[in-house]
Amino acid sequence: MFTLTQLVSFVAVAEELHFTRAAERLRMTQPPLSRQIQLLEHELGVQLLDRTNRSVRLTPAGRSFLNEARRILRQAESAALAARQVSAGEAGAIAIGFTAASAYRTLGTLLDVARTATPGAELVLRELVTRDQLEAITEGSLDLGMIRPSSTGPDLDTRPALREGLLAAVPHDHPLAGGEGPLQVADFDGQEMLMYSPVEARYFHELLVSVFRAARVTPVFTQYLSQVHSLLAMANAGWGIALVPEAAAQMRFPGITFRPLELDDPEPVELHLVWRRNNDNPALHALLRHL
Repeated sequence: MFTLTQLVSFVAVAEELHFTRAAERLRMTQPPLSRQIQLLEHELGVQLLDRTNRSVRLTPAGRSFLNEARRILRQAESAALAARQVSAGEAGAIAIGFTAASAYRTLGTLLDVARTATPGAELVLRELVTRDQLEAITEGSLDLGMIRPSSTGPDLDTRPALREGLLAAVPHDHPLAGGEGPLQVADFDGQEMLMYSPVEARYFHELLVSVFRAARVTPVFTQYLSQVHSLLAMANAGWGIALVPEAAAQMRFPGITFRPLELDDPEPVELHLVWRRNNDNPALHALLRHL
């Protein structure tokens, strides 16, 4: 099989139609250049150049092969560039997981940073709950996750990404929909409320349980749901009050009034980034350096 060196030598001679000028262009002497052409012709089994003491001309086979030689060299250059870009983290792909609620505020910021840090990389997005993100990261099908605080294994690294408060999503005809200032947790005692599932939305479930327990408040839970937008839809339908992250206020429901909530910890809702420590994806590490 012919080599790239032989192709480069042939293209230079074919374009210059002069061995001396081609040798100078390639910064080599004429004998090894002639040898490369001879090896190429021997490998192909055809004559590519008509050579005399006075001139060099392409044979019909040489004219045909010149176009293919140029194409192969362009592809080789493109492949080398792509490899360098991937190695530098400027290309490739990053698989990013996110929870539904994180998409309201943080995901857009993360994607903006990714476009700057890895402009040539493909961003593959997957909406998954925290548990499923951790499984995907561990098995290697996900590079970076945006999760709620959770126990992680020794092979995973995490970094805080966001803290935010809670809002009460109150049906517009509910007595707590009016008034000024923040609501108190005590206002929910005995009220019909929508609650997060203890399995599919464990983080938010445990957070609200701790908030109500600390205030010695006992709401009446009408439904247990896993997604923030589902709680908002049910609150909009009048099924009770929902406590949601501040970012969820960006979702507009005509039947909901968002009221601030006064808590000892004004920003109890956390979002973390997580990735596998031994992930060798250069694009991921380029993104992490910019975050």
